[in-house]
Amino acid sequence: MHLKGLLSFEAVTLDFAPGLVVLSGPSGAGKSVLMGSILSGFGIGSVEAARCEVLLERPKTLQSEVYDLEEELLIRSLKKERTRYYLNEQQISKKALHLLLASHLHYLSVRESGGFESDQLLALLDGILTKQEKGYRKLRKTYQKRYRHYKEKERALAEILAQEKRRTDLIEFTRFEIQKIKEIDPRKDEDLSLLALKKQLSKIDKLNEALAQAEAIFGMEGAVSEVFALTEKEGGYFWDAMNQLRADFEEMQSLAEELEETDVEALLDRLEKIEELKRRYGSIEEAIRYRETKERELEGYERIAQDKSTLERFLALEWVELNTLAGRMTQARILQAEKLAARTCGYLSRLKLPEVSFRFAETTLSETGADSVDMVLAQSTVTTLSGGEHNRLRLALMVASLELGGGEDGVIVLDEIDANVSGDESIAIADMIATLSARYQIFAISHQPHLASKAAQHILIEKTEGKSTAVTLDREGRLKELSRIIGGEAPNQEALAFAQKLLSA
Repeated sequence: MHLKGLLSFEAVTLDFAPGLVVLSGPSGAGKSVLMGSILSGFGIGSVEAARCEVLLERPKTLQSEVYDLEEELLIRSLKKERTRYYLNEQQISKKALHLLLASHLHYLSVRESGGFESDQLLALLDGILTKQEKGYRKLRKTYQKRYRHYKEKERALAEILAQEKRRTDLIEFTRFEIQKIKEIDPRKDEDLSLLALKKQLSKIDKLNEALAQAEAIFGMEGAVSEVFALTEKEGGYFWDAMNQLRADFEEMQSLAEELEETDVEALLDRLEKIEELKRRYGSIEEAIRYRETKERELEGYERIAQDKSTLERFLALEWVELNTLAGRMTQARILQAEKLAARTCGYLSRLKLPEVSFRFAETTLSETGADSVDMVLAQSTVTTLSGGEHNRLRLALMVASLELGGGEDGVIVLDEIDANVSGDESIAIADMIATLSARYQIFAISHQPHLASKAAQHILIEKTEGKSTAVTLDREGRLKELSRIIGGEAPNQEALAFAQKLLSA
């Protein structure tokens, strides 16, 4: 970590060791200020330094679809009028930074009261079970996959139901539109045929009159025939013409008879309906196409109604299956919670805290199952604990979880976790933190010699003439600082001997 312009610190550059890193020093030297800068690198709290750079080894499980993550993560914050954050030179908001790294940082402070929410306790139990039991890992994965699928189908049904009233109106309107065209049942080019027929009807009287007068031509046929015979001329063409004329007249007479039988009012009514369709849709072809479109729409609406029925059946059956899977998860969690509680109680007795148990309650199905869980100490919930007791319980729970196979790699920040405790409690806390440091990198502000003596790296924070410094101590420096913690600013030989004993342990 590199800091510049941090209140009483001019500049600080520190390479941290893996395992337990302890910060100690006189009150007011700047330990909490430095710890706050470590936290700000994870998007927690406010940035006080003008420039802060934190270099992290990327956790194996850390993934992001938004940011490019390399094997090393450089988190940089710059503070001027406002604070800007950067992740490997990509600008990132404080909230996004915190969310990205939240699962890899545990912050235990007397001012923090979280850690025992139901979702966190369930995640703790699931983490142990997933690592211990392959069957549970498969069960949980199956449940979550099916639950997400269930929620997708539930949203689809909700959409259908939300549109149901509008869809009912659309179905009614669509059927009305289809029926209106079907009742007329227009045919292609029918309007042209009707207009032609209307035109013929308008000429029927004149046609009949002309046919009656033209019939006289056939009365002259015998005289013309005699002329041809007397003159001995060929009259074949005349007979052919008369025969063709006679056939045409018969056809015209048949047409006239048909026209006479035509219902003129029905024709005009039909023509009016066809013209109405043309006025509305543009042409008969357009009206037919519109009807076909509406018929397809109606089929779609009817399919949606079928989909609704199918979805309702699926959701009812799947709800039963999900509850069965959730019940199996609950049983596994309860058994694991009993083991975890028993292991935790062993540490709590050393911390002079009452025994703890997990209390399960059934809830509506969610992605985590059907469980709500909280922790009970004696007959009280964790909300009744003081800040120090709260964090010591968290510490005991983390150690017990680690021993049962839970826990992930990451960072733990402890803010005076061993303040105001007895010697026995201080030793127990130090032992538990030492156990955790095998898996986690831990930063702790401590005023107790037991914890400081177990540090892989001991950093002394001092302030001289208003200027704060941070120095990594060697063995001699650690011995001196431990003696000060034990015996005050002027430690005696007994304090020095005890410090030597702690360092040699």
